[in-house]
Amino acid sequence: MRLLCLLLFIIIAVAKSGAQNNNSLPPNIQRAVIEGKDTIPVIRLRDVYIYPPMVFKNKRQEAAYWRTVRDVKKTLPYAKMIYETLIETYEYMETLPNDKARQVHLKKMEKELFETYKPVLKKLTFRQGKLLIKLIDRECNQSSYSLIKAFLGPFRAGFWNTFASIFGASLKSEWEPEGNDKQIEQICKRVEAGQL
Repeated sequence: MRLLCLLLFIIIAVAKSGAQNNNSLPPNIQRAVIEGKDTIPVIRLRDVYIYPPMVFKNKRQEAAYWRTVRDVKKTLPYAKMIYETLIETYEYMETLPNDKARQVHLKKMEKELFETYKPVLKKLTFRQGKLLIKLIDRECNQSSYSLIKAFLGPFRAGFWNTFASIFGASLKSEWEPEGNDKQIEQICKRVEAGQL
């Protein structure tokens, strides 16, 4: 009982000190809510995902699982960044007056992105590249092919898909969280929650 009271006191003290200066609030604590005569601190917690324990048949299967975890940790931030860049680009393009200005902006954007991320993406392994294509579909709810087609046109989308197919990948790969990508989805959720 004393531990519970002490914990409640600490939470209220942190909430009150944070309420005085909103800029010093940690990201998981917001202002306290006042209901009647009670002050209730509002604390946002991360989601916690619980899955059955992993049972590996052999060391090889375990190594493959941890390799997938490593690949997700490396490629998921890029997929999220791509999503944010797409949103920003789309919003900015809506402010441009005509199609010509939009095309000029897209060419400039494409050139900047190639210069910035080509060296980084060239270091990805083949498995990581295929995983990135899937994760882009997960984050954007559209295949990479559809995104390229929408922004750069069907000819360039076809070119890049043909280029990917030379290496055994497809930009038309779709995310299947309940099918083939179930394990990767679980890994993604656990990485996002900070559990892996």
